[in-house]
Amino acid sequence: MNVLITGGSGLVGTRLTQILIANGFTVSHLSRKATNTTGKVKIYHWDIQHGIIDEKALLEADFLVHLAGAGIADEKWTDARKKEIIESRTKSLHLITESLKTLPHKIQAFTSASGIGFYGADTGDEIITEQHSSGNDFVADCCIQWEAVADEVEKLGIRTVKLRTGIVLSTKGGALPKILLPVRFGIGAALGTGKQYQSWIHIDDLCELFIQSLTDDSMTGVYNAVAPNPVSNYELTKTSAEILKKPFFMPNVPAWLLKLIFGEMANIVLGGNYVLNQRIASETSFQYQYTSVKKALEALL
Repeated sequence: MNVLITGGSGLVGTRLTQILIANGFTVSHLSRKATNTTGKVKIYHWDIQHGIIDEKALLEADFLVHLAGAGIADEKWTDARKKEIIESRTKSLHLITESLKTLPHKIQAFTSASGIGFYGADTGDEIITEQHSSGNDFVADCCIQWEAVADEVEKLGIRTVKLRTGIVLSTKGGALPKILLPVRFGIGAALGTGKQYQSWIHIDDLCELFIQSLTDDSMTGVYNAVAPNPVSNYELTKTSAEILKKPFFMPNVPAWLLKLIFGEMANIVLGGNYVLNQRIASETSFQYQYTSVKKALEALL
């Protein structure tokens, strides 16, 4: 069975590709680079800005995973960057949708990444499930538009799953290396109040969840892709310091300093979400490898 991935060279896409191949799937990627079929992964060309896509990639696919999108925490949020963050997610998928309308494809299931930012960057200590309404800030708007384009795929009769992903724990990229950097230098500290909740998931659990969402015909709609036990920013940072055997005694990094450095983007780390994986826990057979942040961090570090 062939899984076609957009954003296959990113943090999640790279690990997902490895696990899929290890489990006997064939994998192909859509890429802006020239077509290359060497190695274990077939690479097909697309040009989102010019509306070009190698239709063979879609014709050969049994499953489709949409991970493409500019990194939300890679650069300051200028108006131009905000536009790029949204359009890199929506235009890319819109191109696929329009192509599928005219192709005799055999795609059985489609899973799109989304984010718990759908509920807003900061929902405090309110308990959030999939039934919770959307937020009204930039991150929420990005996820709303992202999911709306995914719904267009569902209208084509393809079973569709949307995974609202929490903080992905990996040493290869994402939030964790940024959190660990001051810890490794012995100046680890919580951010802002440190009380804000972080709803997290180990990257391997996330990848296994993507695979189950493709192969489990009972899965459809929105799922919060988070581990069962959210933790505070203080607990996450302190646990990291303990595992690395580094001191953790510095005063919290003040919110005003983070806002000065990162601008509006600081809301990602200053805000918090207590998100539950209600639908995964009650409606699926999915089994997590890592349900405690300590075990997840020990495995990674």
